[in-house]
Amino acid sequence: MTKRKVKAANALVVTSPAESLAGYDDFLRDLKSRIGQAQVRAALAVNRELVVLYWQMGRDILVRQQQQGWGAKVIERLAKDLQSAFPEMKGFSRRNLKYMRAFADAYADQQFVQQVAAQIPWFHNCTLIDKVKDSQEREFYIRQTIEHGWSRNVLVLQIESNLYHRQGKATTNFERVLPAPQSDLAQQLLKDPYNFDFLTLGADAHERDLERGLTDNIRKFLLELGTGFAFVGSQYHLEVGGNDFYIDLLFYHLRLRCYVVIDLKMGKFRPEDAGQMNFYLSAVDDLLRHPADEPSIGLILCKEKNRVVAEYALRDTGKPVGISEYQLTEMLPEELKGSLPTIEELEAELSGKPMETAEE
Repeated sequence: MTKRKVKAANALVVTSPAESLAGYDDFLRDLKSRIGQAQVRAALAVNRELVVLYWQMGRDILVRQQQQGWGAKVIERLAKDLQSAFPEMKGFSRRNLKYMRAFADAYADQQFVQQVAAQIPWFHNCTLIDKVKDSQEREFYIRQTIEHGWSRNVLVLQIESNLYHRQGKATTNFERVLPAPQSDLAQQLLKDPYNFDFLTLGADAHERDLERGLTDNIRKFLLELGTGFAFVGSQYHLEVGGNDFYIDLLFYHLRLRCYVVIDLKMGKFRPEDAGQMNFYLSAVDDLLRHPADEPSIGLILCKEKNRVVAEYALRDTGKPVGISEYQLTEMLPEELKGSLPTIEELEAELSGKPMETAEE
């Protein structure tokens, strides 16, 4: 074969990079997704094994202390011996061994530990042992953490805001006007009261000041509302019968698949507030709701409410409406500000050795 023929044959084989790599980007994206998912599964599996191991160690310490009369000093001796035997491993400090014992004491059922508690990180469990004494309340926070993927800081925030005692406590008519299970899900998503301690408003503040504060702190507001709320807009304009109306805050809930209308009240709830919300929901359902959407839900947030009055106001309301209070951090009176210590003075007073923490 002549050189000219060889070159011609090779020319038939060579193709452009774009043609030879057709579909490569999709292939790479799929591989990266699968690798990422495998890494997550591996990390979760390691965490489960670690939490179960710590529970078993804590249980064994408890049993020997109870049955063989080992005293509290065995923890310190055990920590030194384990750290000496496994110098490359963290987690065998005296403090962490105490957490293991407390963890085993809090959860007697190994099956619950394996199937539930082991799904959250060890130091989430330590936080719950420290801050929550009621077993049902701890389980609530564990399941919420699993469902929403809370970090430890978010978990602490939810515990300190008393979420367990607020979740699902709003006054609503959902059971009567929404079908199951939509009514149960909607009820559990609303709280009472809502905690807006990230806001500081004076006694003469108006609804627009509250609205502006919430939108300026939208990330904190969404965290307090809970998972699934997508912000649509504030002072959302609706035109009805040639007249202009403005909704304080409009959201869409991704899990409920419906619009959520929020009406803000700086004062006490009044029965006529329910009628106004009923009007807003009718307008939103007619003008914005997609045929595949569920009925829109209203939430009236007020500074104060009488539960009996609220229940009467919702009794014959045809649209799903919830009524909840909110809590604010009140602005300090001017005459008190000068008498409070400065940050520098507080730091000077709070000198001392920091609290020992578990090894992470």
